[in-house]
Amino acid sequence: MFATVMDDFHLHLITGETIPISALEFATSRSGGPGGQNVNKVETKVEVRFAVAEAHWLRESTRQRLAEKLANRLDSLGRIRIASSTERSQLGNRYRVLERLERLINDALEIEKPRIATRPSRAVVARRLETKRKTSAKKSDRRWKPDE
Repeated sequence: MFATVMDDFHLHLITGETIPISALEFATSRSGGPGGQNVNKVETKVEVRFAVAEAHWLRESTRQRLAEKLANRLDSLGRIRIASSTERSQLGNRYRVLERLERLINDALEIEKPRIATRPSRAVVARRLETKRKTSAKKSDRRWKPDE
């Protein structure tokens, strides 16, 4: 049933491109932690892998940006790996992992605005210098002064 529901599913990127579900590699395993018999016999944990370098339907610039921004998330084969075992069903974990992958990729592709350097206002500079003067005076009053 799951395969028919997910066959035409795509991850939509902010660049207007899409990643087809067939490009993703899914693996399931038993979830850890408490949960009784369900945990011991049902494979609800879902892991998804996406090979960035092998995604030839994506633009070269998109692949390059993903490889650059997600360098610390890529394994030795150049794949992004995300796992989820929070939901009680495999289907729920599959949706969760796809949602997280889409968000991760879109966050990496988002172009951050360049910072515009600004100067501190005259009032802020005056306040900072006044605070420094007060602190300096306070500390100099603490020093031992020989009798004059």
